[in-house]
Amino acid sequence: MNLREYQTTLINEVRQAYIDGFKRPCVVLPCGGGKSIAVADMAKRTTDKGNRVLFIVHRKELCDQIEETFRAYGVDMKLCRIGMVQTITRRLKKMKDPQLIITDENHHCLAQSYKRIYEYYPNAKCVGVTATPCRLNGGGLGDVNDKLIIGVSAKYLIQNNFLASYDYYAPSVADLTGLHVKVGEYVTKEIEEKLIKKSIFGDVIGYYRQLADGKQAICYCASISHSEQMAANFKEAGISAAHIDGSTLKVERHRIIKEFKSGMIKILCNVDLISEGFDVPDCEAAILLRPTKSLTLYIQQSMRCMRYKPGKKAVIIDHVGNYARFGLPDQDREWTLEAKKKGAKKEENEVKVRQCPECFYTHEPAPICPKCGFEYPIASRTLEEIREAKLELINEIVLDFETADDCHTMGELVAFAKKKGYKPGYAFMQAKRRGII
Repeated sequence: MNLREYQTTLINEVRQAYIDGFKRPCVVLPCGGGKSIAVADMAKRTTDKGNRVLFIVHRKELCDQIEETFRAYGVDMKLCRIGMVQTITRRLKKMKDPQLIITDENHHCLAQSYKRIYEYYPNAKCVGVTATPCRLNGGGLGDVNDKLIIGVSAKYLIQNNFLASYDYYAPSVADLTGLHVKVGEYVTKEIEEKLIKKSIFGDVIGYYRQLADGKQAICYCASISHSEQMAANFKEAGISAAHIDGSTLKVERHRIIKEFKSGMIKILCNVDLISEGFDVPDCEAAILLRPTKSLTLYIQQSMRCMRYKPGKKAVIIDHVGNYARFGLPDQDREWTLEAKKKGAKKEENEVKVRQCPECFYTHEPAPICPKCGFEYPIASRTLEEIREAKLELINEIVLDFETADDCHTMGELVAFAKKKGYKPGYAFMQAKRRGII
């Protein structure tokens, strides 16, 4: 467990932040960047001096794996307490004062339960770690954190073989227009009704065979019922699969994870369990069947298959258009502790791309596809040809556009028309008018 250079830099920046008078810095590092090792080093340095550490998590499933990492790193666990935020808040009066409080998945820190802990130990230094320092409601973390320490980017991790590169595909399997939002997220029951259909299960399995056949994949579903049925349908199609959720017995969960690790199980279906911090064996593909408004959830789920292995190319199959809301998983983003201003104009996408109708590769404008050599015809394609080009490999930034004029490719126009509920011919006519096809 040797520290990487960029992890050492982050730890030094945290130390300097305390010297400069800050008390609650937030460290930002992409999924797969090794946040758990970095905080294990901070915890060890603290307990080596005889000081106490309190490590806060938000789900019980994370406690055991964090403790295992800390013990392996040499943290003195007699001086380190790892616990769920709900448990810690109930036992504050019974605990000895920590000198350092570490908050896992720090984007949760604005919740009152976290704030009660910070306020109860006013003399403790705090540090939080997260890949996405933002809240679902657009709230900034400045009410808790006083310093943002930003590590290397996801692109850096891919370029330096700390994460695997990936191909991103977005074949749509259901019309998700009209979904309502409640407490900042899509209504689960409505998603379920859209996605639990025999034809959709068939499409998902078909695209898996086409794009990731034989690869071990984690499938993110809309609900427990949806996940259970998805696993059943994969098995019915002759592909080994299993479902797990938070209520799955620990012994059963360990058995399923072990069989997934060995390759006996190819598809592991779940809802949100295998997201924030939950450790699973290496996989090569992620199947997204859960539309979300949460950038955090999207990044954690889509990047779950990107653990590095020599020669590996991960495959992300996004059936619910999450990329259209957030861009690609490794997109560079501007982070701030300030809250998002209401009514702020969304970032415009200036990148023009072209999508090959033969191999579905997306690239900068060129007369010939650099992936398969397809020569684009000068004449416009017919509407029927466009309708048949359902599958696209997404490898450029695609955002949730406000108007059709913000769209630069046929795929973006199709996504925009779908979002607005326009007729099928709308995207074609807009593309023809603007010379995209």
